[in-house]
Amino acid sequence: MTVRNPRRTPLALLAGATALVALAACDSKSDTGTDSAAAGGPIKVAASDTACEVSANTATAGNLTFEITNKGTKVTEFYLYAEGDRIMGEVENIAPGLNRRLIVEVADAGKYQTACKPGMAGNGIRGDFTVTGGAAKQNNADAQKAQATKSYADYVANNTAALQDETAKFADLVKAGKVDEAKAAYARTRIYYERIEPVAEKFGDLDPAIDVREADLEPNQQFTGFHRLEKDLFKTGLQPDSAQIADKLVTDVKDLVTKSKAFELTALDLANGAKGLLDEVATGKITGEEETFSHTDLWDFQANVDGSKGAITSLRPILQAKDPALVSTLDKEFANVQGLLDKQRAGDGFKLYTDLSQDQVKEFASAVDALSEPLSKVAEVVSK
Repeated sequence: MTVRNPRRTPLALLAGATALVALAACDSKSDTGTDSAAAGGPIKVAASDTACEVSANTATAGNLTFEITNKGTKVTEFYLYAEGDRIMGEVENIAPGLNRRLIVEVADAGKYQTACKPGMAGNGIRGDFTVTGGAAKQNNADAQKAQATKSYADYVANNTAALQDETAKFADLVKAGKVDEAKAAYARTRIYYERIEPVAEKFGDLDPAIDVREADLEPNQQFTGFHRLEKDLFKTGLQPDSAQIADKLVTDVKDLVTKSKAFELTALDLANGAKGLLDEVATGKITGEEETFSHTDLWDFQANVDGSKGAITSLRPILQAKDPALVSTLDKEFANVQGLLDKQRAGDGFKLYTDLSQDQVKEFASAVDALSEPLSKVAEVVSK
């Protein structure tokens, strides 16, 4: 949702250390077990709808290579998590039958987790993973802040690439008049934008062009972007200029991808953004104002919560050193909000906002308020 006032300051979900994802498919087969990874060899992952079989549960610090095969019937994702669910690397949109490769740099020894997410939803099917050896952890505050912002840049690159791909597919469905398929793709495509929107907000009119709501239009402002197509698909039917709006959306997203590659944020930006995302939830998603035609607000709600949690996990080493009690409180309140969201899942997505009762809306609002309070303290801690 885009408005021209201080109300919107969301921040995207953050990844961990540098991850390089090779998109080309490979033909290798997977034998799974629980041995250590062979020196220099890939770690095989057999993902299905009910299992995530990883061929090794230990590896030596350095560049780790995972080869993921989707043997299930649902599109899946694969993640390597560090402490506090900090994302070290990820591969998204692995269709049934496809193989994908993830190369991720893990410099520090410690306890990690692997996860497959059939249906690209929920916490995933987790497994413990241990990294041995490696360099000593860097405790210098400036270095920690630099690592946090680098993690953000890595994730922005990942998500802008996914946004560009998914937006192009979505636009093609609109232009082909495939209304039902475009409706199904709408919420799934938008989650990538919700994760990286603060980047778009730094580039003049890009955010309004991509994400303005009809209710927030200023005099003489053209109604374009996701929400214009949302209206066409879910309310009025496709219009004579719907194809042009779809093409403009693709162009604007490409512009965002190009500009975001040279953009940098500070650690304090991350902290403020974590709070801003919860404000976004409280003022838009909980009220049903964001997706007024499709009522897919809970998809955006989840993306905003993921983004806020991602900011905190990226900043976690700094927060843990300065205020471990705050970290514990944040973990608890994030888990509470996530638990409420999980109750509203339907298939690979969520129930419509209009299916929520007033009591459920109030329960969400209370949980978000409880999380927002400790989040408001993060920027002060980071700035010390």
